[in-house]
Amino acid sequence: MLIQLVNIKVQDGTRDTFLEAFTINCEGTRKEPGNIRFDLLHDPEDDNNFFVYEIFESEAALDEHRKTDHYQTCVKMIDPITLGGRSKTYFTPVLVQDAVGA
Repeated sequence: MLIQLVNIKVQDGTRDTFLEAFTINCEGTRKEPGNIRFDLLHDPEDDNNFFVYEIFESEAALDEHRKTDHYQTCVKMIDPITLGGRSKTYFTPVLVQDAVGA
């Protein structure tokens, strides 16, 4: 199981573009066989600071996700509007809802 939290900050005035891109990505990702969870959150103190909570069955499932059209479309839309790129933190499951083997 692979769990990551991705932090993405976007430029002022680009929130709507970001949400459009991530709607495409979320809808597609949630249908992938290797995806367990895919949630978009934002900082309550900064509407331009987002977090993506992702759980995939394996690194291989994440690799397959990165090859999908919805992921590629999202990246093309958000890369020009992000500030400082994307940071990722990886986690080991302890008590994860609906996780097999956690």
